[in-house]
Amino acid sequence: MRVLKYIVMMFITSIVLLSGCSDGRHDVQDGEGSGGTVLSEEDSFLSKEQSGESKEGDLAGKENPREQESESQKSTEGEERVNREEPTGEDNSSQEEPGDKTGSPEWDASDFVSLSDVIPDAILEIRYYSTYNFVGERIDGYEEPLAFMTKEAAEALREVSDELAEKGYRLKIYDAYRPQQAVDHFVRWAQDLNDVRMKEFFYPEAEKEDLFEKSYISKHSGHSRGSTVDLTLVDVATGEDVDMGGTFDYFGEISHTNYAGITKEQQENRKLLQDCMKAHGFKAIPQEWWHFTLKNEPYPDIYFTFPISSDSLK
Repeated sequence: MRVLKYIVMMFITSIVLLSGCSDGRHDVQDGEGSGGTVLSEEDSFLSKEQSGESKEGDLAGKENPREQESESQKSTEGEERVNREEPTGEDNSSQEEPGDKTGSPEWDASDFVSLSDVIPDAILEIRYYSTYNFVGERIDGYEEPLAFMTKEAAEALREVSDELAEKGYRLKIYDAYRPQQAVDHFVRWAQDLNDVRMKEFFYPEAEKEDLFEKSYISKHSGHSRGSTVDLTLVDVATGEDVDMGGTFDYFGEISHTNYAGITKEQQENRKLLQDCMKAHGFKAIPQEWWHFTLKNEPYPDIYFTFPISSDSLK
């Protein structure tokens, strides 16, 4: 009998224990008594993935500390690049002044003047501002139809104008200061052998591939130094250009100052211009009757490139 009671008690105890374990697992899974469903980290991630939320959003707070440090460094480097490359609007004493875009002498127009201010009665026919030139289009750097020269050259040219005015003539200016960027434009044009749109007007006797060899086009021009001018004369009485026996910027022997194939009157007209220019400190070149440079030019080694614009002289 005692054995039977023992067996019954063990059986009842086993049933109670088994019932308690089952209830415990249920409480953990269903969260009863905890105020809501408790999900594991894996279950939470899978649930959000199924609902369309980004994986990266859940993992963002679990990045490796070294990766966070690397991202911080990248951000700092990016800020430094922005500070170096983009204007901040802050006052900086090292910033270049307007009109001196590179901080180099080539952009300094402070010693230049407009010929219209120095010689008010000069006639300006700035060919490189127009499309009527040997290229056939407006040339780089000619933003306005103006003529600039150094102060010294302009004053000398004013003396020329005053003397010729007494003889019944006015100066017509084709070109004066020529930015280096314009000369670069000429070079690019000369290298394009297919562009011959203005050949019949300016170089019918010359082949384009020979323009460099014959020095019609060069990588530098005395005009860029600011004391060279291309000009002719206008007869005040008639209002017509004086006949010089050839046209401006013609690539050929007829443009040579002492060309013998023109009339005596044309030769005398050229001589009048030559003599007056030389008397006031200019020198000529044998290849172009219209081209003169101040002998004592103030900038013999600087090839300026600021644009021909009113803003350049402000």
